Amino acid sequence: MARQKALQTPWYNETIKALQLAGMCDRTQSCYARAVRQLIEHNDNKDPHMITEQQLKDYFLYRRNTSKWSPATLRICYSGLRFFFMHVLQKKWPVFTYLNAKRDKSLPCVLSRDEAQSILQQVKTFHNYVFLTTVYSCGLRLQEALFLQISDIDATRMMIHVHRGKGAKDRFVPLPQETLHLLRLYWKTHRNQKTVVPRSRQGTSKSGHVHRADGHRQRTGRIQRGQTSSRYQKTQGVNPHSAALLCHAPA
Repeated sequence: MARQKALQTPWYNETIKALQLAGMCDRTQSCYARAVRQLIEHNDNKDPHMITEQQLKDYFLYRRNTSKWSPATLRICYSGLRFFFMHVLQKKWPVFTYLNAKRDKSLPCVLSRDEAQSILQQVKTFHNYVFLTTVYSCGLRLQEALFLQISDIDATRMMIHVHRGKGAKDRFVPLPQETLHLLRLYWKTHRNQKTVVPRSRQGTSKSGHVHRADGHRQRTGRIQRGQTSSRYQKTQGVNPHSAALLCHAPA
């Protein structure tokens, strides 16, 4: 209820307008607006004009020391609130000149090919197997794979055109022959004319099973809303942490 009320307030509308004028993408708009909402809720829904610089400092320290937010989450919080107070409320406080959350310089956990294949073999349904295999073999982010279009697949040059990836940048990635064969096999189960990996109520779907290239027999179907979530991945016999590592594994 409090969140719905916050979305209807003048400050929310003004924040979104300012973010759009600044050329921020939809995801950034959502993250920055959420940062402001969390601050207001933390201060008992106080009007943001009434929040002082000291209260803002106390809030930042609370999120850092009590909530134990990660540096990445803190940076989003800092950036969102800095933008809100400086460009929407026109309050250019000194605190905004020295905010910083250093990024951890730890190395990523990279899976070997055998480890990646072991994870993929645990996936029970064919559509999820195709989705995760495409992510792994083409080096895609989850959202990039979800929104792939048929027109993005260049079978002649064996390339995939990724639109509006991180930083709203387009790029081309190599398409392995085995992945192309897998995508064609999967397309025959739904025959969607637009989307490579259709979700709920997109196109038509055939029930039954297919035989993968490695000989495994799997159920067909479509990716439903929320099937990339950690809770759903657990039901598929996939460790969510391991599934995320597929994005960093060498194909």
